[in-house]
Amino acid sequence: MPEVTVTPFLWFNNNLDEAIVFYAGIFENATSAVMSRKPDGSAMSASFTLAGQKILGLNGGPMFKFNEAVSFFISCETQEDIDHYWDKLVEGGTPSRCGWLKDKFGLSWQVVPAMLGAVLGHPDPQKAQRAMQAMLTMNKLDIAVLKKSVE
Repeated sequence: MPEVTVTPFLWFNNNLDEAIVFYAGIFENATSAVMSRKPDGSAMSASFTLAGQKILGLNGGPMFKFNEAVSFFISCETQEDIDHYWDKLVEGGTPSRCGWLKDKFGLSWQVVPAMLGAVLGHPDPQKAQRAMQAMLTMNKLDIAVLKKSVE
């Protein structure tokens, strides 16, 4: 069978150009290319790359909206990275629990420390439960608090 690729395709409400600029200001080495334009000069469709992930976008209008059933997951090694991505992506959006947020376009993101699986899956069930309880109290996740929960 020939090799295929799977690429996320996002339907924006006539603000694709704004979204591309917004995301490019958050992710280093972001790229974009408009594939087609509307008569007013705005993008009809475009491709952009964030953290090596190619994404296709369409200015499709208000018929469809993003929801939490689909999200982008950012695994972060440091608290500095969590702070950067969380703080930038939530600008104009809505924070939620356990590392989740909606950006100003309504797209859901999970900004999560890479070590989260280790503390939630700790071999000591009491420590794992403490980590879960700690996480459930947070919006933006805090690595130091999560580590302390399993000490």
